[in-house]
Amino acid sequence: MNTLSILLQAAPGPQSSMPTIIMMVLLFVVFYFFMIRPQQKKAKDARKFRESLQKGTRVVTIGGIHGKVAEVNDKTVLLDVADGVKIRFEKSAVAMDNTMQLTEETAKTA
Repeated sequence: MNTLSILLQAAPGPQSSMPTIIMMVLLFVVFYFFMIRPQQKKAKDARKFRESLQKGTRVVTIGGIHGKVAEVNDKTVLLDVADGVKIRFEKSAVAMDNTMQLTEETAKTA
């Protein structure tokens, strides 16, 4: 019985969970500022670009097709991809302005 009382006295008491909560909050803040917020900004910029599409703009689709905007509707874009070849895409399939891609490529090679 003497051994049992010694073991019970040596058992640690309840500890505060405050450091664990603080670490979880800090982890969430780091994820927000380094992952979630930049992704939201990128999506907002892409949406703004798609809304501002105009006739004559050179674009690249998410499938990698390069073309020139021939017509813009509410949800679709007609691209002129070659002489006499026009393809209709959803606006959401337009990835970027062709000039943006060219500047990114020159920045990588420099």
